[in-house]
Amino acid sequence: MGVGDQLLIDVRREPDRVVIRLGGELDLANAPLLQGAIEDADVHGRSMLVLDLQDLVFIDSTGLRIILWARERCEDGDREFAITPGSQQVQRLLAVSGAGEHLRIIPQADDLLV
Repeated sequence: MGVGDQLLIDVRREPDRVVIRLGGELDLANAPLLQGAIEDADVHGRSMLVLDLQDLVFIDSTGLRIILWARERCEDGDREFAITPGSQQVQRLLAVSGAGEHLRIIPQADDLLV
């Protein structure tokens, strides 16, 4: 299985947000693909970036680092950032690392942030 087969990245541009839906595994081998997708997502002119993790089944510390980098990038650009819940493994990593306390988690990618 090649790197491209392990991580699905789907970018959807809405009037108020960019949603990047992830599926499969986000790890050391393919984290640069997500970083590139975030850099290329053309978030400018949109007020929000949402990483939809609902189809993500695995994440390692490198993947978590990219998610935290994306949050920081949004904050630096005065944009909102949110994620949706992933698998139990993803949620466990967020809880154990403490990162979940610093991320806005919304139930669905199209939900409004409050």
